[in-house]
Amino acid sequence: MTRFFEFLMNHWALSGLWLATAAGLFAYLGSKTGNSLSPNQTVALVNREDGVVLDIRERKDFEKGHIVDAINIPLAKLAERLVELEKHKDKPVIVVCQFGQSAGEAVKLLHTNGFAKANKMAGGLAEWQTQNLPVVK
Repeated sequence: MTRFFEFLMNHWALSGLWLATAAGLFAYLGSKTGNSLSPNQTVALVNREDGVVLDIRERKDFEKGHIVDAINIPLAKLAERLVELEKHKDKPVIVVCQFGQSAGEAVKLLHTNGFAKANKMAGGLAEWQTQNLPVVK
């Protein structure tokens, strides 16, 4: 451990650069993603607060299997089709993608357009299916 501190002291510029890079990466990832909900939290939000599931996968993937009553708007078309979601603006909106990777971008877009209760589902549809929750085809 003393050698670690010795390294930090001898290479303070390199250590500072590494620390700044790590802080920038965490800040970027934090701003890109929204709150994450588990599949069980998603079910509770839909049942208790009339939450809406927004599936941002492409139509062909959506047709292979999706969450019951999910609305399908592909991520690439979300900005131009936000009008379709206006009636759900005061409800919780849970964004679902395949693995939970691209949902954060959609949540950020929703937040900037007044959807204060937008969240993403952690793990996406893959996690939903892993937990043996129902999927409609």
